[in-house]
Amino acid sequence: MTLFILKRLGLAVVTLFVLSVIVFAVSSVLPGNVGRSVLGPFATQQSVDELNKQLGANKPLLTQYLHWAGGLLHGDLGVSLTKQEPAWQLLGPALSNSFKLALVAFLICVPLSILGGIVAGLRYGRPTDKGITILGLSFAAMPEFVSGIFLILLFAIWLRWLPVTAQWNQGAGLLTQVKYLLLPGFTLTLVLFGYIARITRAGMVEALDSDYVRTAVLKGLPPSVVIRRHVLRNALLPTIAVVAVQVGYLVGGLVVVEVLFNYQGIGSLIYEAARQKDLPLLTSGVLVVGVTYLVVTLAADILYAVLNPRIRLGAME
Repeated sequence: MTLFILKRLGLAVVTLFVLSVIVFAVSSVLPGNVGRSVLGPFATQQSVDELNKQLGANKPLLTQYLHWAGGLLHGDLGVSLTKQEPAWQLLGPALSNSFKLALVAFLICVPLSILGGIVAGLRYGRPTDKGITILGLSFAAMPEFVSGIFLILLFAIWLRWLPVTAQWNQGAGLLTQVKYLLLPGFTLTLVLFGYIARITRAGMVEALDSDYVRTAVLKGLPPSVVIRRHVLRNALLPTIAVVAVQVGYLVGGLVVVEVLFNYQGIGSLIYEAARQKDLPLLTSGVLVVGVTYLVVTLAADILYAVLNPRIRLGAME
């Protein structure tokens, strides 16, 4: 297990390095000008050039990357070019908000999706299975802004049960914050339900058709014991990997949802940094999201290896 974890950590370091290089390289072709974004469209070109020189935005991309990477090795994520604040002071609150939304969405989406997949797998080929499958595919095909607008109309405007925005007032308590996050949480549930449920359903169908389940049934074990001890343990293994990937998406990939519900998360912050070509803030934000992905997937790999010994034994080869 130790060797397995060390291999995953080594791959994580390489992945983060490659990710940072790609982001810096791709950002060089993005339209936009840092000085122009700060000073506005009516500033003179001379003022824009002077500000770019002062901020270091006119330096070669490699020089900017090495300066940023050197600071990163000392725990410094750099300074935002447009806001002139340390990147972590901007990323910290945004990341905290994203984690809150991700947690609410996770607690709603994952249990509901897994339950739907289990029910569909147990009722394979029956109307219940077909209904859950069609419902999940329909939700997955619907863009976030469409389902989000529908939920806003239904729960916020017509029924008036939930607030339209996800941004609560300063000093709001935990329950109030959860209330404000329910609508975007429901929106994300509709988006992810079909994907997670279908993977769980496929695992259930495969496990129910396996030899070890037939053996357990022939031994006279009660159906509830067979499902709990033999079917679910193996059927949920693919679901663990899928859920881990979706957790990363819930933290850093919610630009549409954050804009729709006026929520200040890390996704909208990264989008704004890309629009203004703020390279230190953009790269630091993407790196933070990348670390989140890697931590979650590493936890999923470890759990996967605990449940399936063949995975950790394969690391010895």
